[in-house]
Amino acid sequence: MKDAFDTEKSRAAGWFRELRDQIVAAFEGLEDSHDTGPFSDRTPGRFEVTKTQRRAEDGSDAGGGLMSAMRGARVFEKVGVNVSEVYGTLGDAAQKAMAARGIPGMDSDPRFWASGISLVAHMQNPHVPAVHMNTRMFWTPHAWWFGGGSDLNPCLEYAEDTEHFHATQKAHLDPHGEDHYPRLKAWADEYFYIPHRNRARGVGGIFMDDRNSGDWEADFALTQDIGRAFLPAFLPLVEKRRVQDFSEADKDAQLVHRGLYAEYNLVYDRGTKFGLATGHDANAVLMSLPPMAKWV
Repeated sequence: MKDAFDTEKSRAAGWFRELRDQIVAAFEGLEDSHDTGPFSDRTPGRFEVTKTQRRAEDGSDAGGGLMSAMRGARVFEKVGVNVSEVYGTLGDAAQKAMAARGIPGMDSDPRFWASGISLVAHMQNPHVPAVHMNTRMFWTPHAWWFGGGSDLNPCLEYAEDTEHFHATQKAHLDPHGEDHYPRLKAWADEYFYIPHRNRARGVGGIFMDDRNSGDWEADFALTQDIGRAFLPAFLPLVEKRRVQDFSEADKDAQLVHRGLYAEYNLVYDRGTKFGLATGHDANAVLMSLPPMAKWV
């Protein structure tokens, strides 16, 4: 799918892959360094990497990616770090969804290209918060845009952890304009809300979608710093909380909170809906679901 945006597409896809490599290395480093506290007697976890493939309706190649998963490890009960680069033609339902978001011309030329990174981590120790992060670029012949963000999902909340997570994101966004953080924080609060539970999924973070200021370089740089903020926002929380002892009640609270997470991702999440609707690998799309959850 060659066009005038080939260079930009290549740069964006390359950055998402680079960010994936950094995160995978950092998470395996957490596994290696966890030598005291709960689960430290286990063998350090390693990611299992699987190629994913998307097929068009006619069976032709339509891109794919890498699904990197780690399960039952020292620090991580289940974590997925996926990258993808897919392309093809949007079906009727996806065309209508794009038109509803104000993207013109999809009925006459419904080609698309999309690339991104998506991460969800569910932790062994209930004192360590679950976390989600993604960044992406979407292209059609009529428009392009970026999206993404990250949000923290603790079952046992610590005010200082929430403060650190948000402060780190603000520090990475402020160089692009001090209006970005409060706006993207408010957007996350709205987006990561579970209407049928009348509550937020977690303690928030940042979120943006349909980002096209007309300046591709500026929007790409903003998207990169959303990604760069993730590790310094999250790793210190893991290092601090992974050594804490926990009770059966703590673990029960974690499982109940995971139920909320599963409900949100299956009912409301745009990425889940888009991935399944466009024929991407279902295992990769549903990697976000927790390994075990509970409903009361």
